[in-house]
Amino acid sequence: MRVGEGSVRGDEDTVLHPWTIGDRLRPTSGNVTPMIELRRVCVFCASSPGSDPAITEATVALGELLVERDIELIFGGGAVGLMGLIADTVMNEGGRVTGVIPKSLFSREVGHLGLTRLEEVSSMHERKARMYDLSDAFVALPGGFGTLEELAETLTWSQIGLHAKPTGILNVNGFWDPLLTLVDTMVDRTVLKPANRDLLLSHHDPAGLLDALASHEPTREPKWIGDDAI
Repeated sequence: MRVGEGSVRGDEDTVLHPWTIGDRLRPTSGNVTPMIELRRVCVFCASSPGSDPAITEATVALGELLVERDIELIFGGGAVGLMGLIADTVMNEGGRVTGVIPKSLFSREVGHLGLTRLEEVSSMHERKARMYDLSDAFVALPGGFGTLEELAETLTWSQIGLHAKPTGILNVNGFWDPLLTLVDTMVDRTVLKPANRDLLLSHHDPAGLLDALASHEPTREPKWIGDDAI
């Protein structure tokens, strides 16, 4: 069912399943760190605009950079707040955007009808699974509980070995500093392994963060669960 140019809702051919590892690596030579080919990046962000102009500027800058690097934006499908801002930025610059939104939130979040593709799914779980499956890496902009939950879940699944995709936060004006302090405290109190702490990348600049995501090589800790649990 069409909901806008280039958009679909409830695509019956869409397979919703979590956690495709499938990292794509660019070949390198010598001792150069292999680069992940970032073709699609999932951005977690707020459905509210926030009050810090620096966050607005960083959101626009990230959107413009995704287009410049020919990276498709994957996001939660909303037309409001920072979600709408980054989607509009990418579309206005001629880029590609796929949004994924649950039916229950379609009207409340004002599902964005001006995307390259909009998928409507039946639940929040399917939304996250679909976004994760489509993406090569994950970026969290400043946001609230929803953004924090999505960020934590990507890190958790990476920690237990269900995917190997890099995750980072865009730390605008020190927004994420309290989280970074908390994560370091987890390591200090030995409830989090240092190797798993390193799964969370951070940079204040969009270009620096995308570069870090593309070159990140996570240290492999033993899996806690087997592949049959995926």
